[in-house]
Amino acid sequence: MDTQQKPWLEHYPASVPQDIQLGAEQTLIDCLDTAIKKHKDRTALTFMGHDITYEHLDRSADAFAAWLQAQGLERGSRVMLMLPNGLPFLICLLGTMRAGMVGVNTNPQYTERELEFQLADSQAQVIVILETFAHVLEQVPAAVKPAHVVLSTVGDLMGLKGSVVNFAVRYLKRMVPSYSLPGAQRLETVLEQGSQLSLHRQAAKPDDLALLQYTGGTTGRPKGAMLSQRNLMANVLQVEAVGFPALGDFKGPAYTMMVALPLYHIFALTVCGLFAMYAGMHMVLVMNPRDLNSVYKAWKRNPPEVVPAVNTLFNALANHEKFRTLPFDQLKLCLAGGAALQKAVAERWLAVTACPLIEGYGLSETSPVVAVNSTDSREYSGTIGFPLPSTDVLLLDEQGQPVAMGEQGELAVKGPQVMSAYWNQPEETANVFTPNGFLKTGDIGVMDQQGRIRLVDRKKDMILVSGFNVYPNEIEEVVAEHPAVLEVAAVGVPSEHSGESIKLFVVKRNPSVTEADIKQWCKERLTAYKRPRIIEFRDELPKSNVGKILRRVLRDEASTAKA
Repeated sequence: MDTQQKPWLEHYPASVPQDIQLGAEQTLIDCLDTAIKKHKDRTALTFMGHDITYEHLDRSADAFAAWLQAQGLERGSRVMLMLPNGLPFLICLLGTMRAGMVGVNTNPQYTERELEFQLADSQAQVIVILETFAHVLEQVPAAVKPAHVVLSTVGDLMGLKGSVVNFAVRYLKRMVPSYSLPGAQRLETVLEQGSQLSLHRQAAKPDDLALLQYTGGTTGRPKGAMLSQRNLMANVLQVEAVGFPALGDFKGPAYTMMVALPLYHIFALTVCGLFAMYAGMHMVLVMNPRDLNSVYKAWKRNPPEVVPAVNTLFNALANHEKFRTLPFDQLKLCLAGGAALQKAVAERWLAVTACPLIEGYGLSETSPVVAVNSTDSREYSGTIGFPLPSTDVLLLDEQGQPVAMGEQGELAVKGPQVMSAYWNQPEETANVFTPNGFLKTGDIGVMDQQGRIRLVDRKKDMILVSGFNVYPNEIEEVVAEHPAVLEVAAVGVPSEHSGESIKLFVVKRNPSVTEADIKQWCKERLTAYKRPRIIEFRDELPKSNVGKILRRVLRDEASTAKA
């Protein structure tokens, strides 16, 4: 496909522009600051039934920024956030950027080894960490431990209610292991100190580094994607543009967004955090989306118009009896990303809520959104939709040359949302970009004549059976349609006869389903080399904190067992 061809542009909804209008000096923090002041009287965040306004968010972010500057830190210093969803997260991120510093998102579930690597790699000078995980930081060698440690609590910024919550977390649920971090300060103390200080604003520049977003590291050590003010601002504007058919121009009452995805994940950060603030939305925060009752209660108190989530969460909710009793008539947009959306889940969600799931696609290196289906779609397409405005894509063969329309190739992306580089890893950066500046995603896809992209699978997840390429997504899609299957994952395991064979891990919806039932289902729907040879039933499948099924964990377990 020629690099100048963009067949998808002719098939955008009429209200979606071909390109976003991104000013030469436009920065994320300046645009967010303007939006926050414009919507100062609106409710910004709700957590455990406690609300704070945009004005409160604004003041608290200023206080954190002033405190950071008072520590004598240089512009561009890294500030690590090791926080789950709660009131402090966006306050600290905004404050970091207002102070002219760089946010570093970190999974709160990291082990000491994982945290040590990310601290050493980013050279973070500050860490804001939930006290539940403080014992992990304690184990990190002093040489990489940040000079400034700020301890947060679940009840921060919740007043008297927060004290009750913290008592329950510490002493009733015993969720805070003992730790010793001499010199650490409490976040509420930091905010109180910062409120007495003056913030010295320095104009941000579009190319200023705003965020280090670390990749999962499944193919080696994690890499920090360097996302600039311009990268993130571009993606916010792109999401706004493609969201218009479903959401309009935000001039009416504020929409409510359910934020069950963890904000340290790039999908949630941009769509549920940055875009929601830019649009003046009311964000309802859920700390643990695996606790479906907490999602149910949050939804019941504040029925959302916008719900971004992953396939596994949509699936779990659609099968949750109490969830079906909730109001759904207010829903305007349900966005699925982070992992492939299965047809069976999309159909079940539509049957329960009458609101279609709109699938999109992205990755940490692209801020993250690259493509999405038209947000006024009513049916499951089986694709990730069209590339966003101002975005170009190619499908490349093994030699890095564009393939013909309709042929499989590695998806490569170019646009204003694409990172500049990996942090301190020039070789990895060189490996991931083509000579003409396209980012190679590692995903295999096919483009149709209209420009829609159907992902086949990840290159690294491909299973090679007797010389035939088998993509787990296809197998999982077929098995997920079985009425007795709740969740499924397919992996390749070593085989003496075929190189690799296919193993299925299945969570039952109906306890009576058998291995023979699943194999017969596959026999009727899949050619012989694509059929699973081994089936293992489990009560649950391993998942990342964002809810993506971890095939690599299952693959490693299966290979070890086979050996």
